Amino acid sequence: MSALLSDLGADLPLVAAPMAGGPSTPALVTAAARAGGLGFLAGGYKTAPALAGQIRTARAAGIPFGVNLFVPNPLPVSPSTYGSYARAIAPEAVRYGITLPEHPVEDDDHWTDKIDLLTSEPVPWVSFTFGVPGRTVVRALRGAGSTVLQCVTSPDEARLAAAAGIDVLIVQAPDAGGHSATLNPGQPPRPVRLTDLITSVRRAVTLPVIATGGITTAADVTTALSAGAEAAMIGTVLLRTHESGASAPHKAALVDPAFSTTTVTRAFTGRPARALRNHFTDHYDPVAPLGYPALHHLTGPLRKAATAAGDTRLIHLWAGTGHRQAAAEPAADTFTRLAGRV
Repeated sequence: MSALLSDLGADLPLVAAPMAGGPSTPALVTAAARAGGLGFLAGGYKTAPALAGQIRTARAAGIPFGVNLFVPNPLPVSPSTYGSYARAIAPEAVRYGITLPEHPVEDDDHWTDKIDLLTSEPVPWVSFTFGVPGRTVVRALRGAGSTVLQCVTSPDEARLAAAAGIDVLIVQAPDAGGHSATLNPGQPPRPVRLTDLITSVRRAVTLPVIATGGITTAADVTTALSAGAEAAMIGTVLLRTHESGASAPHKAALVDPAFSTTTVTRAFTGRPARALRNHFTDHYDPVAPLGYPALHHLTGPLRKAATAAGDTRLIHLWAGTGHRQAAAEPAADTFTRLAGRV
């Protein structure tokens, strides 16, 4: 076991990934820790008070955990381009009686408030995605006692993280479900095996590495560790666990034969993300512009209504390439199964 996790009392080199939008719950984080690993709360899309509430719940369980934040790295979209896309998806909204936002909504996901929260009420680990925080933020978090982690998708991004004073890298391969952590969403990461990516990042910098992206079996875990990772981060394989906050339609779709493949799409949020291929990705990805967070806010009401109705044609069914390995079981059983060869 690496000291990276053992210093926090973890017995297994396994980390539950932060999955924003609902799947990552305090219950899942607690289950990960009690199974011998570590878990992350997902701070993305939450206000600071909402995140504080989840932190208090996890802290009351007496377990170590991390918090992940989205670094503001906006992709502004012009009003005309936004309007064209809004008109394209409008027929889907009409069937649910939804009025889509007329103008682009650009925000920073309550960035300053959440940094203030994490420096005043520190947690053991804080990780970042979508962008690299400034050195001042990194120093403040480290000064508060947190280990600071950065999700990267290439050696160049790893070098930027190291220059900012980051402690640990989370190296994300393209097989990962949900959003790519790429710093340049206009050029999604090229196809690369996780082991090759770990090797190239470790050649570029000397920081410890946690591997993620397509890890859904015990063999995947040992392969990542053998390539030089200190731990494996798992996400998609936890989506159907009892403690996951993923919606019932999402959980069912992961094993539904009707959803046989994944695709990288920007149709839902204006940033590249891997999801189960469905009606929405097929019809709207070809015309979807880059535009985050404006497209996230545009499609949000539609996705919420579709989820409530169980309409998997229109839901963002985030999933990695190994989604068939996700089992309906306690998260502890998933951790035990994936640690079987460690």
